[in-house]
Amino acid sequence: MFSVSEARERILSQFHPLPSEILPLDACAARILAQDILAPHELPLFDNSSMDGFAIRSADAPGDPGSRSTLRVVADIPAGTSPTTKIKKGEAARIMTGAQMPEGADAVIPVEDTDFHSRTAGTQAPGEISFTKQVRSGDNVRVRGMDLGAGEVILHKGRRIRSQDLGLMAMLGLSRVTVHKRPRVALISSGDELLEVGAALEDGKIRDSNTYALMAMIDSAGADGIRMGIARDTFESVASLFERAVGEGVDLILSSAGVSVGAFDYIREVVEARGRIEFWKVNMRPGKPLAFGVYRGINMIGLPGNPVSAFVGFEVFVRAVLEKLAGRLDGGHSRVRVRCSEPVESDGRESYLRARIQLKDDRLTAQLTGHQGSGNLLSLVQADALLIIPAGVKCVPAGQEVEAILL
Repeated sequence: MFSVSEARERILSQFHPLPSEILPLDACAARILAQDILAPHELPLFDNSSMDGFAIRSADAPGDPGSRSTLRVVADIPAGTSPTTKIKKGEAARIMTGAQMPEGADAVIPVEDTDFHSRTAGTQAPGEISFTKQVRSGDNVRVRGMDLGAGEVILHKGRRIRSQDLGLMAMLGLSRVTVHKRPRVALISSGDELLEVGAALEDGKIRDSNTYALMAMIDSAGADGIRMGIARDTFESVASLFERAVGEGVDLILSSAGVSVGAFDYIREVVEARGRIEFWKVNMRPGKPLAFGVYRGINMIGLPGNPVSAFVGFEVFVRAVLEKLAGRLDGGHSRVRVRCSEPVESDGRESYLRARIQLKDDRLTAQLTGHQGSGNLLSLVQADALLIIPAGVKCVPAGQEVEAILL
């Protein structure tokens, strides 16, 4: 039985980033960059105003507190135009936010700091303005190239593309982007006890919750989930769904339930008939019966059937696999140190316990969310973190710090 770190290392060693593809920019949200993004030109493209106001020469501003300057307005510069007027001594130009600065001007005084207060659309520029505020060169001016220079690496490969990244690439005119292909995952649930969500309950039956939770988790990890359905507790039914998964050309077969030592658990038997099982136990809680192997050349991971065990197994092992396949280099769980607000018992296995985190006295504290049975999905709903209790530790005293995975 492997430790969690040994099992993760063995699993991850068998996966490699998928090839890249070039997509339109609007199809790249949440995708993983397959190459660095270099700026084709500088930003801003030209000196521009960061305020609605008047472009002036800072030398024409009041020199002393309480003194006043009056300037003649010689131009009106809306955004999107290229000014042709040069600002000379004693002159100003009305200018809109984002508009290009005229030659000769080196500062902008906001309209509210002048004696011209009209904000109504369509209002004509005044003939002159007067103000008392002192202005320095560069005030309210966004200088050409101040954000980034041409050729600068702005986004590194392996990064998950966020909304602000899309905006920056659009600003730079990058209409097509090279990203890694999304992993494709075949998801199989197993068990005669499982019913579809909309089916009427029957004695001894439960609804299939793992499919819905795991499909959502696959999507959140940047992969495409393909629902294979529920395998019944026969060799033939399990084998049929595995064969369908192979036909889909997926990058990973993921199953839940059927990997333990029960008389009706056929996942392991099916995999070994057309491939091999590398291991099927991990020294962790919950989630000890976790299988990893290869079926007809496709890697497979078998999660336990209990909902919490399946969730934890996904977060600890499967998410890392999907992020590696997707080419992500900046990912991984957010982990923090938290202080236990109560004694926490464990059985000596590396444990992942559901907890709620709060900020108290400038420190993060954690409290368990109910009993830690692997079927108690409500306690997982109420949790925002998994406390990690190291292997060999059977009791963490109140007040002691442990590491936690933020959910």
